[in-house]
Amino acid sequence: MIKLLVVDDNPLDRELAAGYLEGHGYEIDFAEDGAVGLAKVRAAAPDLVLTDLDMPELNGLQLVRALHAEFPLLPVILMTAKGSEEIAVQALGSGASSYVPKRALSMGLAETVRIVLDAARSRKLRHNVFSLMQQTESVFSVGHEHSGVTAMVEYFRDSLEMMEIVHSDNLTRVCTALTEAMINSIDHGNLELDSKLLEGDDPEDYRKLRAIRLKEAPYANRKITISARLTRDQAVFAIEDEGPGFDVTKVPDPTDPENLMRPCGRGLLLIRTFIPDVTYNDKGNKITLRINKE
Repeated sequence: MIKLLVVDDNPLDRELAAGYLEGHGYEIDFAEDGAVGLAKVRAAAPDLVLTDLDMPELNGLQLVRALHAEFPLLPVILMTAKGSEEIAVQALGSGASSYVPKRALSMGLAETVRIVLDAARSRKLRHNVFSLMQQTESVFSVGHEHSGVTAMVEYFRDSLEMMEIVHSDNLTRVCTALTEAMINSIDHGNLELDSKLLEGDDPEDYRKLRAIRLKEAPYANRKITISARLTRDQAVFAIEDEGPGFDVTKVPDPTDPENLMRPCGRGLLLIRTFIPDVTYNDKGNKITLRINKE
């Protein structure tokens, strides 16, 4: 049976939450504050935690952070009251899976729990697969839409985390570098957009030219190829575009503070800052990023 833990210092709210989940086959336990909730999870981890935010001893944000650090695969849903919006945003950024406003528990709680549990099961299964994986190689082809980049980066994020190549604290930085590398290959490589347009009199010129080239040959038909090889010790990503390339000697120096203020070269600066081991081919249309196990 699926076990849920409801953490709330208000006994009425605890009972209300449990009532809205009746009939779904859950076994429900309760904790009157975050400290008790954390102790219960440590004693016997449930399948999901529902928590209030404003509590004594250990509030909801502190509980989320503690659970995310010790039980990263355990889903946590926030039950938010009016006035807790800011702390809810922080909690979501600290590892909470979802939230339901307390005024909408009757309408949204059961469905939210179902959705989050389904996602958690899927994540656990993938985690089990990746825990067995010793090496994986894959090749992807992406067009000019940035949505394709987002999908790729999310996939690589899971792979890097679950194969334990990159620590969770550094995942965002690494994924930012991968995103910038792919977008650079699309915009500056395939679409041949000069980032100096962003420093001109009208920065909108960049966006307008991009819209035009998305419909013009040869730009619109080009794709980027992403090759990824992951082992237990290292991840290597090679991103190649179909454009004319660029002069790699003009890559901005990430140690020069003045470069931080320039739109031109921002992507390359971030890439080199977040992933130090970066190389280019002679033509300048292929970038290779190597990430060693932390």
